[in-house]
Amino acid sequence: MHRIIDTHIHIWEFSRAEYAWLKGDTSILNRSYFINEIEEERKTAGITDGILVQAACNLDDTRLMLEVAAQTNWLHGVVCWLPLQNTKETERLLHEAFLPNKYFVGMRHLIHDEPDAKWLLQPAVIESLKLLAKNNKPYDVVGVKPEHIETVLKVSELVPELKMVFDHLNAPPMPTQEKFGKWGELMKTAAQNKNLYAKISGLGTASGNFENRTTAHIKPYVAFMLEHFGIERCFCGGDWPVAALANTYAKTWQQIQQLVKQLTTEEEQQQVYFNNANRFYNLGL
Repeated sequence: MHRIIDTHIHIWEFSRAEYAWLKGDTSILNRSYFINEIEEERKTAGITDGILVQAACNLDDTRLMLEVAAQTNWLHGVVCWLPLQNTKETERLLHEAFLPNKYFVGMRHLIHDEPDAKWLLQPAVIESLKLLAKNNKPYDVVGVKPEHIETVLKVSELVPELKMVFDHLNAPPMPTQEKFGKWGELMKTAAQNKNLYAKISGLGTASGNFENRTTAHIKPYVAFMLEHFGIERCFCGGDWPVAALANTYAKTWQQIQQLVKQLTTEEEQQQVYFNNANRFYNLGL
């Protein structure tokens, strides 16, 4: 049995934080989601370890996640939110609250909800990202357009020591079944940077238009990333509860495991399931 880290789990609690992107949402996502809801399915899927990932650009969401991680023995980290546009405040929070907390393993901002795809390139944000790099904390990129990949390439020039991972493979062009277009060309360029990683997650729902999406639809894009980024810079995440729009927690992970089994050797699977994420997020497991 492999040890498997789910590097992309969300929780949200409407009484604790505000989730702007869920306002007016009419899907199953528009309610609070608690970590204990997936306990049985987690065991069924063979998930041994987990990381919580921010779901809102505010500190209330981050505080909630840090609290839940500390109370849940199989959770080992939290990808938090920091006010990157305010470098002084980011520095203060890092030193006073975040760096002393063993569950703080990285950070993310919902850049896909920002009107400007170059949001990360603001001078203050770059200075804040330099603080992350200085403290050996990685950044999760939740991009959905090729322009987001272009932005990451520029960030990597300005902050070369910063490790970043493309959440959900930066939304490959699955709805159009394009192989692989501008997304692919940019990912080939990104793959040349050893500090850029790929997170195999959220592909059941990526880019919308996901009705009846199968493993066969997803496989070419995962194979492409494994080929170009290499086995040592890819790892997996379930993206619950967003993934529940397409599948249950257990079935989402069955799909991921089926793909990994088809595309990697037994030895490589341990890297993709556990070792790479353990190293990227400095979990020390």
